Amino acid sequence: MVKLNSPSVGGVQTRGANRDDLRQGNLATLLEYVYKNTTISRSDLTAATGLNRSTISDLVGELVDLNLVSESESPQAGRVGRPSANVTISDSIFAITVVPRHHSTTISAVAMNGTVASRVRIATPIHPSPEEVCDAVERGIAQVRAELKRGSRVVGVAVVVSGQVDVRNNSVRICSMLKWVDVPFGSLLEERLKMPVWVDNDGSLACMAESSFGAGRGFSDIIYLFGGAGGIGGGVVIDNQLVRGSRGYAGELGHIRITDSRSVDSLGLTGTLEALVNRDDLAHALGLDDPEDDDLSRAILSATTPRAIRLIEKKIQALGFALANLVNIFNPQVILLSGFLQPLFQANDYSLLSKMRQNAVAGSREHVQIRTTELGGRILEIGGAQLAFTDLIADPARARFF
Repeated sequence: MVKLNSPSVGGVQTRGANRDDLRQGNLATLLEYVYKNTTISRSDLTAATGLNRSTISDLVGELVDLNLVSESESPQAGRVGRPSANVTISDSIFAITVVPRHHSTTISAVAMNGTVASRVRIATPIHPSPEEVCDAVERGIAQVRAELKRGSRVVGVAVVVSGQVDVRNNSVRICSMLKWVDVPFGSLLEERLKMPVWVDNDGSLACMAESSFGAGRGFSDIIYLFGGAGGIGGGVVIDNQLVRGSRGYAGELGHIRITDSRSVDSLGLTGTLEALVNRDDLAHALGLDDPEDDDLSRAILSATTPRAIRLIEKKIQALGFALANLVNIFNPQVILLSGFLQPLFQANDYSLLSKMRQNAVAGSREHVQIRTTELGGRILEIGGAQLAFTDLIADPARARFF
């Protein structure tokens, strides 16, 4: 049997609901199982949900009629009798993801099976205004939709922001990369596009993506840390739930203070993880000018000059100390490192782990694993699409497309 990635939208419902609610809940559960596993057999769905085969058959049939999944007969090695049909998520339903940066905006069409079918990068002025980003998004969506196959359907747009996002009203509280403060960007873009728009923090969405589809699969308590051009962000999953906080601002892990250094981070806070483990410092020491992530990673792992090696080790020590604090606070099963934090770990994993263990409480540190992420450059697109597909998965029968 395959190792299933379990759903999070509520699970199979059997009590306390009328028949329509019960069917809707079970339909949503099945769709999320298929979504998170891409392809799964009917027999595995039966075993995972506890529903009988006839109910599974009816529910799968309804999802097929809705064009959300397809079925195919496939013999399974080692099993006797009639082969169980495989259920596969649709490859013709898309979310549009938008990732605005300080000089460009990337617009992508991401299918429910995780395929990035089309992507375009639109240049913008430095530190673009919300209206300039909206202009870029309109142009980009027209281009990516033109490349989709006939019959494709779009659920809406997810905007991935490197900054604080008030998820209750889709507004950007602070984004230092764009120099935005209190921008109701979701409403602005929705008015332009006439379709649903969701806005969320990049660290939170990347954490969700790795938890569901990447290196966090199978873990219920996860810390995710990402280092990029906008600084260090992240997310925390406790008991399979993303920690949001009262307004959606939780997960600003880069701003935890780890020293009395006067070095400042992107928000002007001193002595933080982001202030000490700084991407620009690394790029400068390695002789790189605004490098791509892959170029920076290669340079970190191949560094030979004494200055660069000393600086890399200094960053590794600071990162290890910060991880110890996070282990003490959250007691995770696994810590996932992404962006330029990944090659720092790979450059000297012994040094990083030693620093973490020296400063973490014994009980909390004993079983924690440190891993690098798996989704690579697709992580923000996968996370954004996952956000946009949430309503569709929660209520498949009433889904709207645009």
